[in-house]
Amino acid sequence: MTDTIPSQQQAPPGSEAPLHPPADHGEQSYVGHDRLAGKKAVITGADSGIGRAVAIAFAREGADVLISYLNEDEDARETARWVEEAGRQAVLVPGDLSRGDTVTEVVDRAVSEFGRIDILVNNAAYQRSYDSLESIPDGEWQMHMDTNLTAMFRLCKAALPHMQEGAAIINTSSVNSDSPKPTLIPYSVTKAGIANFSASLGALLAPRGVRVNSVAPGPVWTPLIPSTMPADDVEGFGQQTPLGRAAQPAELAPVYVMLASDESSFVIGARVAVTGGSPVL
Repeated sequence: MTDTIPSQQQAPPGSEAPLHPPADHGEQSYVGHDRLAGKKAVITGADSGIGRAVAIAFAREGADVLISYLNEDEDARETARWVEEAGRQAVLVPGDLSRGDTVTEVVDRAVSEFGRIDILVNNAAYQRSYDSLESIPDGEWQMHMDTNLTAMFRLCKAALPHMQEGAAIINTSSVNSDSPKPTLIPYSVTKAGIANFSASLGALLAPRGVRVNSVAPGPVWTPLIPSTMPADDVEGFGQQTPLGRAAQPAELAPVYVMLASDESSFVIGARVAVTGGSPVL
């Protein structure tokens, strides 16, 4: 269960250490069963939050992990430590994914270190809250598009030549793709785009044996929240869900494992809702 979240704020992009209460990424709870044994994964935004939880779960399921992140070196090293404690290889690649050269570096490092890419998780995201349409700067609108949508497109395109039949692409959408929040217009637009991109790409790549799906989280307690939302909105974060609380990142990771595993051989183009009871249609 998640404790009631008090008012708090961080400077973007945020970090794990100041979170109160601390987030749970499955460090003490996730138990692997070799469902991803020998696989090679690239996870963006893997320094913290959902990305860290997925990296820990993938490693405990037997996958080596490339951790792509912006500049949160301390958080990224902590994620790498958990991957290595699971006996798997961790590769750290910092950089801004809104830049094409960073996308190229991520894929090149993955191929250099692993030889191939079996799983690509596009999870990194940019988010800001705005009280009015007029208050959205053109540059920040473009940053949402470049980070959340264009980087995903570029990563999929660059990784695909290094993916074999049975590989999986998993993109992080949001409950906002279906139920957009008025103060998150640019973010919601990109998350709807991710869901549609994933469904279209899934159908396109199915004949090649590469599966594409998306995950639509509801409110999840990560550094993104206090670093991109007003402190008053952070207080009680997630209480609007039928469960009455936000998710912990550890509660998202099993869905990514399922979609990455060979057990999901017939799951293509899906948007899997992990929302605490709020429906995604």
